[in-house]
Amino acid sequence: MAVGMKRKRTDESLDAATPSPPKTAKPPSTRRIPKELVSVPADMEAQLQRITASKRTPFEKKVWGLLCQIPRGRVSTYGLMSAHLGSSPRAVGNALRRNPFAPQVPCHRVVATGGTLGGFKGKWPKDGEGITIDEKRTLLRGEGVKIDEKGRVLGTPWAGFV
Repeated sequence: MAVGMKRKRTDESLDAATPSPPKTAKPPSTRRIPKELVSVPADMEAQLQRITASKRTPFEKKVWGLLCQIPRGRVSTYGLMSAHLGSSPRAVGNALRRNPFAPQVPCHRVVATGGTLGGFKGKWPKDGEGITIDEKRTLLRGEGVKIDEKGRVLGTPWAGFV
């Protein structure tokens, strides 16, 4: 049998040969962008370009790319993001802490699993208060996120990561 030929199975004979289909390469435009950076709102395209061009770790870029998928007015959790990435909530939090593109790359849209605001800018609040948590609360409320009197985000966390 000639090189590049495959046998075609039939009920009568195994001797028939057919040529192998030609292998096609993906175009460079779709080959270089990780899937975490593909499904995002149009207003986040510029942020994705900034993330992709940065000299940060591949994991940080994946985390920040996921941030761009969270719709304005919605929140997700450290746990949901880490489950999608096959990582830990702490690793996600560390990547968010190092986000140099905030608030345009919206790390403020990630909260703790129980709905509490969690940390912001690498700092955890004492008794739920602090300048950074006030800033996170202001950013979320400005996007229409509802927060109860105990400081918990209301509603179901967004989990539609691609």
